[in-house]
Amino acid sequence: MLPGLWNRIRRVLKKTEDREELLDALLLADVGPELSFELVKKAGGSGERLKDLLIEIVGLPIRPLRGEKPMIVMVIGANGTGKTTTLAKLANYYKSQGKKIIIASADTYRDAANEQLLTWAKRVGVEIVSSQQGQDAGAVVYDAYHSARAKGVDILLIDTAGRLHSRRDLMEELKKVVRVIHKLKGDDPEKTYLIVDATTGQNGLVQAEEFQKEIGINGIIIAKMDGTAKGGIAIAICHRLKIPVEFLGVGEGVDDLLPFDPKRFIEAIFED
Repeated sequence: MLPGLWNRIRRVLKKTEDREELLDALLLADVGPELSFELVKKAGGSGERLKDLLIEIVGLPIRPLRGEKPMIVMVIGANGTGKTTTLAKLANYYKSQGKKIIIASADTYRDAANEQLLTWAKRVGVEIVSSQQGQDAGAVVYDAYHSARAKGVDILLIDTAGRLHSRRDLMEELKKVVRVIHKLKGDDPEKTYLIVDATTGQNGLVQAEEFQKEIGINGIIIAKMDGTAKGGIAIAICHRLKIPVEFLGVGEGVDDLLPFDPKRFIEAIFED
């Protein structure tokens, strides 16, 4: 399923019942020290019991995408997590399900962000409401929403500027976008996905905690799971925040977005 996924932990879990080796394997996989100790203690040194515990942790219920059209799916995250690429993959995924899509280009900070999204939108074959650098992101969302309503669109996908959770000014701007959505719909977006880079380790958990506290998120997408990414951060986030992982990004193509399957994800660790 996922080439290179947790090769080292897989070998250990298949061959050992030794607690210390199981602990080392979990730590190497970026699960985090506190949770790793807890899991090994509960598993009693059993690789099979550990497997069951991991499936239980990541097997959180996923809320279906439902709501009054246009449903809003907003994508947020730190700089460099693969957010815009992931949004394009989401557009392709929803389009393949027969949904009519419009993308709002609300990343008005980054140079050439709109041009990048235009390229992706053309490749996927969906409409985009463009923006200019420095434009008010809330105004872009406002215009895109009314355009989506007028055209009978099913899903409005909102791209936002990458931002560090420690930058108060940028977090306040994102809150403003959420307030605009509230005024338009009278509620939160149907989906607010946080994009987490699989290679960031425990920093991904810190990001998730802060975005959840400041903005509110109801779904996680783990990006960059191709190559040698460990992916243990998915387990850490599910355990700490009880927010489900819904998709995995496993490549650069528009089709390289997999719906998250908890059992397959964990069993991949134990496969040859």
